Amino acid sequence: MTDDDIPGVLTAVGPRLRALRQDRGTTLAQLSEMTGISLSTLSRLESGKRKPTLELLLPLAKAHGVALDELVGAPDTGDPRIRPRPFTRHGQTFVPLTRHLGGLHAYKQILPVGNGTDVRPEQGTHEGYEWLYVLSGKLRLALGDHDLVLTAGEAAEFDTRTPHGFANAGTYPVEFLSLFGAQGERMHVRARPTTT
Repeated sequence: MTDDDIPGVLTAVGPRLRALRQDRGTTLAQLSEMTGISLSTLSRLESGKRKPTLELLLPLAKAHGVALDELVGAPDTGDPRIRPRPFTRHGQTFVPLTRHLGGLHAYKQILPVGNGTDVRPEQGTHEGYEWLYVLSGKLRLALGDHDLVLTAGEAAEFDTRTPHGFANAGTYPVEFLSLFGAQGERMHVRARPTTT
């Protein structure tokens, strides 16, 4: 919505309020009693002689049982889908799942079939903390002195200052989700305690 759209949106609120009230079979007097807004104020709102304010619209939305957006005819928000642009680095495909610059970064990573079953992956280190979750396939994780094979549904987390490397340990591409915090941010999992 642009600044030029605002007067039109505000002008449409009055008729929308009147139609909503009439559809529900509510009189101005009943609505005044339910909201605490004077009869004259409600009448002026519906006729467009009074500008709608948040202070007036909130009790009206509650009385009518509708979202505030419905009262003002707010435009739909933009498309929430992320359209990531995949990139390839070191032979693996990265699909970014976040757009922001700071904090945790999320990626879907795809490792093609390779020689990960016989050769230990080359390890590297860098600042940060990583959490990963295998979606499909077998992921070989060389982490320090450990050599692990993770399968679908398994997860791992580690400080990326520990030498680490990835390889495909299966016969088809491995796909996994990776959450990476460049400054060592860690993922926080919140779960409700179970009652016994």
